[in-house]
Amino acid sequence: MAKKTLILWFFILVKLVLHWIIIAPEYDLHRDEYLHLDQGKHLAWGDLSVPPFTSWTSYVILFLGNSEFWVKLFPVLFGVLTMVVIWKGIESLGGGLFALILGAAAITLSVLLRINMLYQPTSVDVLSWTLLYFSVLQFIRTEENKWLYLAAVVIGIGFLNKYNIVFLLAGLVPALLITSQRKIFANKQLYIAAIVALVIILPNLIWQYQNNFPVLHHMALLKKTQLVNVNRLDFLKEQLLFFTSALFVILAGFVSLFVYPRFRKYQVFFWAFLFTLSLFTYLRAKGYYAIGLYPVFIAFGAVYLESLFVGKLTWLRPASIVAMVVLFVPFFRVAFPMSSPHFIAEHSKAYKDLGLLRWEDGKNHELPQDFADMLGWKELAQKVDADYEKIADKEHTLVLCDNYGQAGAINYYSRFKNIGAVTMNADYINWVPLDEEIRNVILIQSADDDDKDRKKEQPLFREIRLTGRIESRYARERGTSIYVLLDARVSINKILEGDIKENRWE
Repeated sequence: MAKKTLILWFFILVKLVLHWIIIAPEYDLHRDEYLHLDQGKHLAWGDLSVPPFTSWTSYVILFLGNSEFWVKLFPVLFGVLTMVVIWKGIESLGGGLFALILGAAAITLSVLLRINMLYQPTSVDVLSWTLLYFSVLQFIRTEENKWLYLAAVVIGIGFLNKYNIVFLLAGLVPALLITSQRKIFANKQLYIAAIVALVIILPNLIWQYQNNFPVLHHMALLKKTQLVNVNRLDFLKEQLLFFTSALFVILAGFVSLFVYPRFRKYQVFFWAFLFTLSLFTYLRAKGYYAIGLYPVFIAFGAVYLESLFVGKLTWLRPASIVAMVVLFVPFFRVAFPMSSPHFIAEHSKAYKDLGLLRWEDGKNHELPQDFADMLGWKELAQKVDADYEKIADKEHTLVLCDNYGQAGAINYYSRFKNIGAVTMNADYINWVPLDEEIRNVILIQSADDDDKDRKKEQPLFREIRLTGRIESRYARERGTSIYVLLDARVSINKILEGDIKENRWE
């Protein structure tokens, strides 16, 4: 086996080991992971929250047994593929052994370790952006049309994973137009490739049309509840944190496109970066939306630095690797839930200084939001199971939750595999079982609920009891209440039908 291949496998092994240790056993899965796993039980050409690719992956995870091992393995594999693409990009740019090691280290010791920690569409999104830029790079280098078709397939799959890839294209197209690479638009194969991409995404577009374009509703809701809290300056500051240890490599990549003769024909990547980042900044996007912009510059930077670190400067090669590791250590200590929630809360200064305690509501909390979203779920499922077990008429009992995290967690951890918890939130609104008469409801309400006495439901059921709450101190769901509503006086099915139309519990 060649030395290069052995080194690549070494980095893959390092990444696998790191992912084995970065989550302490006190944490459950993340709220988003539960939603994505339930999507695998309801395959369609689209979902209200995300395009269909995630549901296809979830179906495979379900087929493999649905254990946490498989849930965590898939995003890691997508991260490994991202590293392999950059490895191949460095090779195609003429990089040697040092450039490959530098590039692989830069990818491994970066925010991608955190992105690949959770089963979310973001891992595939970053892979799609990286692979699309790789295809463009290869087309510019070789002018072979096969790379246009690979780009088309990547755009199609990337779109079916996360609509975020549209912003890559929004930056890439004008970048091509203002550089010498505008000649691509005279290539007839480009338009055939575009048709290929359209064919791939067409089923989802049809699904969007048939369902009145829920993506527009989702984006409007996102803008109203989350993006409004995004500060443009904070967005730009976050960009410096994603690849802190490899920032010098990325900066070298930017510079190389203008000063390194071999790379001047690739200047389109700089302008694409500038256009897309400007668009994200204007729209108050979340910082992580832009992560896919950076890996390609690691490839350019690694090769350029290899050409500079020669002769008397050869010592900078090992020094740069050591510097990268040293710079990553502070990030590594705070970016992952390796310590218990109590320990993090007691030593929160480092987290606060980096802005990691600031949640989507714009306020600081005891734990980073992602960490708090990984607590309390098993407790909730166990308490719901205890109530569900006592109800004799399970066939006509519905578990109705306040949000998708609650519903997904109950479905994942419950001993009753057909418990079928739902919510009037996210994709679950399409999965409410109305084919059987509902007589009993286990109702899950978040802590901010303003109807603690259940006055809304008192006329609907003969018996209502508060049976428990989530007590996990650091959980985002702390205080979430569990009610048992028995023996309905009216048709709950008709009420739920109305709620589905109004998207709220009346």
